[in-house]
Amino acid sequence: MSRIVPLVLLATLFAATLFAASLSDGQADPAPGRAPLRVGIVGLVHGHVHGFLQQSLHSPEIAIVGVTEPDKQLLAQSAARYGFGPGLLFTDLEDMIAKAHPQAVLVYTNTYDHRHVVEICARHGVHVMMEKPLAVSLDDALAIEKAAHDAKIHVLVNYETSWYRSNRAAYDLVHEGALGEVRKVVIHDGHNGPKEINVEPEFLAWLTDPKLNGGGALFDFGCYGADLMTWLMDGQRPQTVTAVTQQIKPEIYARVDDEATIILMYPKAQAIVQASWNWPFGRKDMEVYGQTGYAITVQGNDIRVRRGGENTREEQVAAKPVPAPYDNSLSYLRAVILDGAKEDGLSSLETNVTVTEILDAARRSASTGKTIRLSPR
Repeated sequence: MSRIVPLVLLATLFAATLFAASLSDGQADPAPGRAPLRVGIVGLVHGHVHGFLQQSLHSPEIAIVGVTEPDKQLLAQSAARYGFGPGLLFTDLEDMIAKAHPQAVLVYTNTYDHRHVVEICARHGVHVMMEKPLAVSLDDALAIEKAAHDAKIHVLVNYETSWYRSNRAAYDLVHEGALGEVRKVVIHDGHNGPKEINVEPEFLAWLTDPKLNGGGALFDFGCYGADLMTWLMDGQRPQTVTAVTQQIKPEIYARVDDEATIILMYPKAQAIVQASWNWPFGRKDMEVYGQTGYAITVQGNDIRVRRGGENTREEQVAAKPVPAPYDNSLSYLRAVILDGAKEDGLSSLETNVTVTEILDAARRSASTGKTIRLSPR
């Protein structure tokens, strides 16, 4: 018996090690005394999921404990590509929450399904971070807001541009008063089209569905500008929203717009959001014009600045690093949920309800040819 007990203990330890490895699937061990956040992946139809998985599999910030996707073929492809064990795979969100016990989920569904996912997670007290935008309509955004507040869960919206040093530098210049009061902001976002850049078939299918996406380029890329402007204006809602959309390539995008321009009017400022699937190349940049100077972002890390005074020449400078944990989505998510870090304005639910309100009004404006005045709420 004395020889059997150690063998049993060794077998138990070996099984526990295998189980832990199946949960992390090759993820790096967390720093000593720093537990990773347990997350579930919800949906595999949003192309951004692949960039996330390539980044997160070796991140000490999180441990992936479950992946749910109703399309069994996509689920199997993901398991083969990323080495997920069968114990991590689910076709139903409720089942995944009950068995894997995630502290948060990361949502890579179509936008229409965001409300349903949040309402399920709210019932179980599970936090949510989703890919932009928040919702396809203001009604859905308000329902998400109510579910989150009632359940006291975090609902965060992830934008690539939230982690750009250049955007943070422009924000700091505005809030330091270095440019004077903001008068005009011009924001450009998009690329030469989802089909043209060869997004995955499952991604293209819902991006070009007006119900599942809310629109075309208007929602896909208009959300970036609405988010940045709401952040720059400290949450202030515009007074009016005017938008025009086009189908420049109806042979490709027969059901949704591929070109959109949104004009937001504030008491003393104006924003022009240019969202397009017709740029000759991908771009995400903005121009901020104040009373006494301007800041123009150059990709993710640089900024061009010109100010009033004796030296009025434009300078291009490298933006300073963004302080942790606000420099990447995984560190940020973990810090908010486990460490109580303050939510950032770009990703907050409050900001993104306003973003959805703007997009909803823009869609109505483009449809009717009229300017939409936002009512108090």
